[in-house]
Amino acid sequence: MHSFKVHIQGRVQGVGFRYYTEREAIRLGITGWVRNCVDGSVEALICGEEQQTQAMLAWLKHGPPSADVSHVAMEPTAVAPMSVDFCVKYT
Repeated sequence: MHSFKVHIQGRVQGVGFRYYTEREAIRLGITGWVRNCVDGSVEALICGEEQQTQAMLAWLKHGPPSADVSHVAMEPTAVAPMSVDFCVKYT
C-alpha cells in the first residue's frame, strides 16, 4: 500500500475540484480524503496500490477541466485513512 499527502495550488477552489477528485479516486479505488485549505489550495491524502496512486497523482497534476493547477507537491506518508472510502472533508 502506498500513501501520499498531496498539496495542490492554482485555481482549485470554487471549480468543483474536490468533487471531481472524489469521483476520480473512487473510480481508481483510492482511499483517503480531499479538503480545501484556507490559503486557497487543496490538500489530499491518497492511499492505494502503486498503479492506483500513480494514476491519481497524474490526474491531480491537471485536475478537472474547470481547474488551473499551477503546482503539486507530494510526499510519501505512512498515514492511512481510517475508512475504506474516499471522502471530501469540510473542516
